[in-house]
Formats: sequence, structure tokens, C-alpha cells
Amino acid sequence: MRRSVAAALLIAGIAYPFAVYFSLEHLRTAWLALPLALLWLARTIWIPASQPGGRTLPAIAVVFCAVIAIVDSAAWLRAYPVLINALLLAVFGASLRRGPPIIERIARLRHPDLPPEGIRYTRRVTQVWAGFFLINGTIAAALALWGPWHWWTAYNGGISYAMMGLLMVGEWFVRPSAAQHPPPQ
Repeated sequence: MRRSVAAALLIAGIAYPFAVYFSLEHLRTAWLALPLALLWLARTIWIPASQPGGRTLPAIAVVFCAVIAIVDSAAWLRAYPVLINALLLAVFGASLRRGPPIIERIARLRHPDLPPEGIRYTRRVTQVWAGFFLINGTIAAALALWGPWHWWTAYNGGISYAMMGLLMVGEWFVRPSAAQHPPPQ
């Protein structure tokens, strides 16, 4: 069930800007915000407390979505991508302070005996991702405040995901070869 909720949140996050754009004149904001709140509530219930962000960050998303529904203003719908970037920045940033960094945790799933240079590298990659979420959230906020709806939709529904993909591919190309292909044991 936990994976189903995570997959539904991912799909909802990708579809969100387009759903907002195409429903602006046809639906109240609650019809978009309340299903998101329910998905985040399910995530809050089924997420392990030990996972980065624990239950606190999904609970913040539940409250935020509920506020969007109550306020019933299309302008508030624009703030959702800003919130998501802020939550991701919080998770990545907190992992840098309290460790181990998020990327190190992911790397250790495949390479439990990560060498010291791998630990340094994954810390640096976590810093890069934190910077990405800061910049991405700032652009999302600027578009939410001052951009026309079609710019907001294009950025949050496509351009930001393309940039995320470029960052992933770019990291893969610069990743140390030992991290890509560890020596046989």
C-alpha cells in the first residue's frame, strides 16, 4: 500500500500543474486540493517514522492542501510546487546536518561498504540536489507570484522535470567510475 500511495503522489505531482491549468474555470480549488490532502494523509499514515522527513513533512503537506481548499483561491494552487521544493530542500538539507546524506543512503542500498571517497562524493551530490531544490523552488515562487498561468504550467509541469532529468544524467556522467562499477569481490 505504501508504494501505491507514493506512486499516486508522484503521478499527482506530475499531473498537478496541468490539472490546475485546465480546471481553473471549471472546478473549485477544493476538487484539486482535497484529493492531494488525502494522498498526503495516506502517506503520513503509512510512512515509517524513521524515513527522512518522517511524518512531519507529509503532515505539513496535508495542512497546506486543506488550507488551499478552505481559502478557495486559484492563486494558492500556484504555491503547491513551492511547498514541495521546500519540503525536499528540508529533507536533503537536514540529512546533510544530521547524516547520513540522502544520496549516501541511496548509494548504500547497492554498495553497503561505500569507501570514504564515495561518502564524500555522495555528500557533495546531496548538496547539489539541495541547491537544485532551492533554485527550483525560487523559480516556482517567482512564477507563482508574477508569472502568467501558462508560464507557471510550462515550468512546473515540464521544464522543472527536464532540469531534474538533466541533473540526474549529468551526475551519472561525472560519477566516479568506481561508484558506477565497483570492483568484483
